Amino acid sequence: MAEIARSLHLSAGTVRNHLSAAIGKTGAGTRAEAALVADEHGWL
Repeated sequence: MAEIARSLHLSAGTVRNHLSAAIGKTGAGTRAEAALVADEHGWL
């Protein structure tokens, strides 16, 4: 997560908050499940 934050010039907390929001909106329980849902919907 720190690497993502650095590359986007954001704090790790901001990245964590965005990830939590995305996971919640997909109804997934984990980041891996959220990525699968996003891929299935063509969002990635």
